[in-house]
Amino acid sequence: MMNLTKIPHGDEKVTVELTVKELMALSGIKFHANHEVEISARKKLNHALEHTWERDGSNDGPISYEMLG
Repeated sequence: MMNLTKIPHGDEKVTVELTVKELMALSGIKFHANHEVEISARKKLNHALEHTWERDGSNDGPISYEMLG
């Protein structure tokens, strides 16, 4: 049995601007001398996710149990 999580507007596209180094860090390449690259990339992704969630108007609480499928 396959359980699917339903996320409102979950198939909409979001654009995030990353440097090549940030993209490489997110793909799994380690920058041992500069861990800030991965941190910066993750912050950008989290910011885009928060902005998308707020724009949707769904920031009034967690996803309800019924929406999870």
